[in-house]
Amino acid sequence: MNLFSKIAVIESKSQPVTEIMVTEAYKSVKKGGESAGIDGVSFTEFAENLSGNLYKIWNRMASGSYFPPSVKEVEIRKNDGKMRKLGIPTIGDRIAQSVVKEHLEKAVDSKFEENSYGYRKGMSAETALQKCKENCWKYAWVIDLDIKGFFDNIDRDLLMETVREHTEEKWVLMYIERWLNASIIKKDGTQVTREKGTPQGGVISPLLANIFLDKVFDKWLLQTFKGVTFERYADDIIIHCQSQKAAEYILDKVRIRLQDFKLETHPDKTKIVYCKQANRNEKYSVNSFKFLGVEFRPQKVKNKQGEPKSSFKKIGDYIKSLSLHKQTDRDIYQLTELINDRLTGWFNYFKKWGIQQECGYFFYKLNQRLIKWAMNRYKRLNSKRKAIGFLRVNQKLNPNLFVHWKYGFCL
Repeated sequence: MNLFSKIAVIESKSQPVTEIMVTEAYKSVKKGGESAGIDGVSFTEFAENLSGNLYKIWNRMASGSYFPPSVKEVEIRKNDGKMRKLGIPTIGDRIAQSVVKEHLEKAVDSKFEENSYGYRKGMSAETALQKCKENCWKYAWVIDLDIKGFFDNIDRDLLMETVREHTEEKWVLMYIERWLNASIIKKDGTQVTREKGTPQGGVISPLLANIFLDKVFDKWLLQTFKGVTFERYADDIIIHCQSQKAAEYILDKVRIRLQDFKLETHPDKTKIVYCKQANRNEKYSVNSFKFLGVEFRPQKVKNKQGEPKSSFKKIGDYIKSLSLHKQTDRDIYQLTELINDRLTGWFNYFKKWGIQQECGYFFYKLNQRLIKWAMNRYKRLNSKRKAIGFLRVNQKLNPNLFVHWKYGFCL
């Protein structure tokens, strides 16, 4: 569908912005929020003269004469009762931002780390939460990292320097700088010129955040600390560590790294957490954290005849006794006959107590033994990566093949 169909376009333009780019940007933005910007124009009103409005955006962007209007500041209440300030661009400006965002994203997204889940195609909060849960089974310690006022405090010079490492296209850099310099109209009507930061609520802000934190945090952490992993959703970050000592050391280095880029950790919200489970008996005062609004905490495990704490040991002993890595005479379906009945009974038992997730560590261990079995049985699966690939194919074909897969304890 050509939304410019009634307009003859004959001008020669200086910037490589096309009608199709603007049209696709409009379709993308239309899926988002309905809130009007400082001009008060809603999507319904914008669509009343759609061709003319889109033509105006294209004409100005393609000629280099587009300057963003001020951003409207609104406040929303957070879960803790405090207020978060958002900057709401006009409908037209959201479309213009989306033009640049979609273009730049094609060049940079493939360079991001797989641990970055926020505002990326094919990624989701659900995937980040599942990965966080799996890593809590593997690692006993967590750094719950909060960057103080991240979007409000990004240094613009450092941000633009980082963006220039990904693109030399002058029109992209020009418009990003204009958006960063756009003023804010506050609730009382006063106009404020910002000297740092990029407003939450802007279409391009999440991509700029990912570009900046990919350099400042993601790649630096993975290169500096081998064996450490994390999940990041925009500026919401969880780091997994093997020990309390490692967590304390890494957190100190992260603080220094952020300071080098004019950012700081929130003194009250950043914390080290011990992921207490049935098989982890260290004492530590902080045992819970929130990630993307979901609380991760140990569930109470009964005993002294409230049961079932001793049953966790039975699971571990049983899985170990199977010596699955030696069962090379059995195919994968024969393995299910060996273990599924017992696992089904345990799941039903723990369901009664409402503590199925406490079994996660043991079923992570079971998956590791299945990987070893696959490597030993099939000569072609001569690496852990290939064995995991083989099991994931089976998992995709039959997600209920093993009982623990059925209940979400997947590879």
